[in-house]
Amino acid sequence: MAFSDVIRLHARHRSSKVALVHGEKQWTYAQLDAAVNAVCWRLERHGIRYGEIIGVSLQDTAEHLLVLLALSRVGAVILPVDRRWHVRERLSVCEHFQAQWILTETDDSLEHPNAVRVDASWYGSSDRPYRDERVVDATPLLLSLSSGTTGMPKGPRATHLQFESRFVPYWIDLGFTSRDRYVSATPLYFGGGRGFSLAMLYAGATVFMFPPPYEPRQLIEYAARVRATQLFLVPTLLRRILAAEFQGLAFPTVEKLVSSGSMLHMEERVQIKQRLTNNLFELYASTEGGSVSMLSPQDFEDYPDSVGRPVFRVEVMIVDNDHKPLPAGEIGRLRYRSPASALAYYKGDSAEAFHEGWFYPGDLALMNDQGYIYLKGRSKDMIIRGGVNIYPGDVEAVLVEAPQVSDAAVVGVPSSELGEEIVAFVVTTAPITQEALIQMCRGRLAPYKVPRRIYFLESFPKNAMGKTLKAELIRQLSP
Repeated sequence: MAFSDVIRLHARHRSSKVALVHGEKQWTYAQLDAAVNAVCWRLERHGIRYGEIIGVSLQDTAEHLLVLLALSRVGAVILPVDRRWHVRERLSVCEHFQAQWILTETDDSLEHPNAVRVDASWYGSSDRPYRDERVVDATPLLLSLSSGTTGMPKGPRATHLQFESRFVPYWIDLGFTSRDRYVSATPLYFGGGRGFSLAMLYAGATVFMFPPPYEPRQLIEYAARVRATQLFLVPTLLRRILAAEFQGLAFPTVEKLVSSGSMLHMEERVQIKQRLTNNLFELYASTEGGSVSMLSPQDFEDYPDSVGRPVFRVEVMIVDNDHKPLPAGEIGRLRYRSPASALAYYKGDSAEAFHEGWFYPGDLALMNDQGYIYLKGRSKDMIIRGGVNIYPGDVEAVLVEAPQVSDAAVVGVPSSELGEEIVAFVVTTAPITQEALIQMCRGRLAPYKVPRRIYFLESFPKNAMGKTLKAELIRQLSP
């Protein structure tokens, strides 16, 4: 069954149920299906056809979701294009992936030769069903680009079935159901923001749009007003909420608060439990295949440094550089495969990341004998000092044990004597000296793992998902 066919079923079986809400506007499932048909016919009038790659550079609105559903029904391939990028970035991505069209609401993207302006006239209603019998499970649906740090995204391509398979762990491991009330509070460009919103509509739940920018108190009040049961927030947004002042528990009705994009520190988890909700779930995921593992609230105390166990139907293995499995407790390259995983990049060399059906996200990790995964850094971030492999995560975990340190990042810098030397960056909330931190590391780490220099910063450069941009930190060391 093609992705959008499920919306047709909801329109028949739960026609009057509210599917989508944004401000004063709302759509029942019957109205949603008719609105998607209307967008499909508009796409056809513009010449947008089955199999074409369509750049989607739209605001974070309910209408954005209507367009995504319509493109899936037409059989087009969705290319997410962040509207916050500079126009040159948007056009460059569309050119790189050879998009035949770009849908936009602003004048600047109209520089694309086949730019199509999307406005209010697109969002009507049509009782005339739109069908293309060529749209099946194996039809390409999405080029799921990452948030990116540098360079051009490679764009793994997911089919309708692979994209639907990404929803299955949400239902089995997180327990999402058709009775849920989900607040979409993360940009739709990002995999989680887009994926959770579409997964909820696919399940027959109700989606409430509350896109950024917003003040933490506004989100808290809105979630309470609509009685939200599910919420997805990246660590950057969670930290902003934790920094705000409010009374009582922020999200008392939320049954699942999902975080993904980067790991939260244990102190942040404790604060979330005390101030936001006791129902925090962390997902380790990738754009190439969706969710990989999950850490539940019950796991936080026993496995505080873990990213949890693999989710349903995801097979994870730790291997050496020759792709041979390693025993429990040994650090190696993490690889995984599942029905949701892409098999290759649409653009770019796939040889390094894909091997015999497995995807290698570039993470170093170990898995204990209970199946819990511990990330040890990126394979490209590993420091080789005097011929010894040093994993930045080991050093970072020690540095954040200091009560004065709120964040830490460890990198390798060139050394004529040892090949690489260890340098650390920290963000502090109270005064502490470099000497005190180095002394603490000496008491908890092997001598060769102790940083030779620690730099103090007010904040780290991060991407929108909350991941520290270590390349930017290294550049700050350049003369």
